[in-house]
Amino acid sequence: MHIPRPDSSWLRVRENLLDRGATVAYATWTEWLPSVLTTPRLRALLGGDWDRYADTQDPVVRCRFAASRLLIKYTAAAALGIDPEDIDIAYRLGGRPYLRGLDQVEVGLTHTGELMAVGISRIGRMGLDAERADRRFDVDLIRNRICTPAEAAELDALPAGQRAACLLRLWTLKEAYTKALGQGMRLPFTEFGFDLGPGGLRTPDGTEALGDEWAFATHLVLGRYLISAACHDAGLDPDGDTSVGTMLDRRLLTAMTPPGQDTGGVDI
Repeated sequence: MHIPRPDSSWLRVRENLLDRGATVAYATWTEWLPSVLTTPRLRALLGGDWDRYADTQDPVVRCRFAASRLLIKYTAAAALGIDPEDIDIAYRLGGRPYLRGLDQVEVGLTHTGELMAVGISRIGRMGLDAERADRRFDVDLIRNRICTPAEAAELDALPAGQRAACLLRLWTLKEAYTKALGQGMRLPFTEFGFDLGPGGLRTPDGTEALGDEWAFATHLVLGRYLISAACHDAGLDPDGDTSVGTMLDRRLLTAMTPPGQDTGGVDI
């Protein structure tokens, strides 16, 4: 969903999380730039990221960083039914963001050029990757670096004019999948594959991988960017209550509850 500014309608974000268990919002950082520059709440919205924002000397990098964090917070807040200031972003090793105290909620973030995209999932891990749809690259070089033997054979059978687009889709899907796994570039892209058309995971020889707990999608957005998403279904119920009170870490919930007061049997 394209969310060009904080005061856009966020209804579909919450509906997607309720109905499907995951949602992705995207925008350009320049669309969110006016909010970064004019909101008097910026320090409260950035929270723990304020020092990094304030210490960044390059104004473009600084504003792009702030815009991406606002998109994370507003998307998560809309999905969970709370205020964006109440979202606390923290970072795992490698820089992957997560929502502190909301252990059942996974966050994916990607950006390239002006584009930024945020994924929120409450059914399992999520990874995103984005590239310009018109990105130029050496097709043969990338084919040899990322394709399984089956993918390479399928790619070679295509008309030459179609190979770059198919290869770019494979590239972003593999990036999204390894990000969801927390592996980044540590998992060789030649060890797993995809169909050149819609489809799930494949082994290097092209055999369909067992299991259907992963879902994948690639979308062309704004007419010039590809966003690929990988979402793992860990068996969590996507139809349950997504209000923040049901997903708080037990230690945090205990800390928020006055001594001697019952937590009211909140489902965690």
